Amino acid sequence: MIYAKYINTNGRKVFRIDPRIILFSALFMGILASVPKILRMHITLGELTIDFSISFLFSLFVWYFNIYSLPKFSIQNISTRFFNKKLVISLSIGVVVMASIVLIHHIIFPKYGFNTMVLMYEFRGVLINLTIYMFLYLLYQTYNSQQIKFELEQIRTDNLNAQYELLKQQINPHFLFNSLNTLKSMIDIKDESSGDFVVRLADFYRFTLDNRKMDLIPLKKELTILDAYVFLLTSRFEDGIEFKIDIPEEILNSYIPPFTLQLLCENCIKHNIVSLAHPLIIKLYSDNEYIIIENNFQPKNIPQESAGIGIENIRERYKHFAEKELTILHNDHNFTVKLPIVDESFSNRR
Repeated sequence: MIYAKYINTNGRKVFRIDPRIILFSALFMGILASVPKILRMHITLGELTIDFSISFLFSLFVWYFNIYSLPKFSIQNISTRFFNKKLVISLSIGVVVMASIVLIHHIIFPKYGFNTMVLMYEFRGVLINLTIYMFLYLLYQTYNSQQIKFELEQIRTDNLNAQYELLKQQINPHFLFNSLNTLKSMIDIKDESSGDFVVRLADFYRFTLDNRKMDLIPLKKELTILDAYVFLLTSRFEDGIEFKIDIPEEILNSYIPPFTLQLLCENCIKHNIVSLAHPLIIKLYSDNEYIIIENNFQPKNIPQESAGIGIENIRERYKHFAEKELTILHNDHNFTVKLPIVDESFSNRR
């Protein structure tokens, strides 16, 4: 039987406990708190029932107040401190609520003189509050630990799938076929840069194999991979494609998921016309906390089918490795992707 669990609320996980557990524990607290009066020889059943009622109602309040004040689950924001602001708030509100419950009982049953026992009930309320808070804290932290393990395992699985999809896209038979055709044409016309083309092609695939298992790589290395890729594309499309790269030196030591820029460039070519009459212009630059890749929007007359794997892989990896998500902007003239800059300190925490 599952006594506690996370439920989805608006796409986020909220901690909840089986109401039966809350009810039985509140009953137990009510009985336990009434033990001192039970031990008295001359206590009446009515007085005992009212005393039990006060503790029972207060216990129910404490349970639900603390449960609904718990933060929604986030793997990047897990509270591990027992004595914190939430405990202080719970104790403070508990004092007011206990006084209110005692006052209501005093008004309804004035003959028992509950107004003279407020301090005793307040002390009892603090003990009940601390007991329930501690029990809930232990449950919450236990479930958070289990949830984190599950999330990390899911991330590992997703990362392996992403690596597989990336490898299929980077070592793309279609891209290799086009590159070899370009090389053949260069050799046929005795192009002097054909030797450089072979070297760059080999560099690109070597970089691909060496870095495909990395979670993050320095931006400087990513630009080196991109440079080899750009050379291959400009050799193939000549003046039909133009790259404008303006990345300041101060962000070269930041980090980026490998092959992100290459995948985005490949995405530009896949969905846009590339010709001498309509050159595709791809710009790469930075703006505040983002690396931006932008191209002029000139969609193909017959749109090419896409599974959206490239963009989705990048989006999922940024959810894990950065505190911000990538942003996509699109209008009739430009298609823009803004990538959050992952600094070195965050990379070291991974």
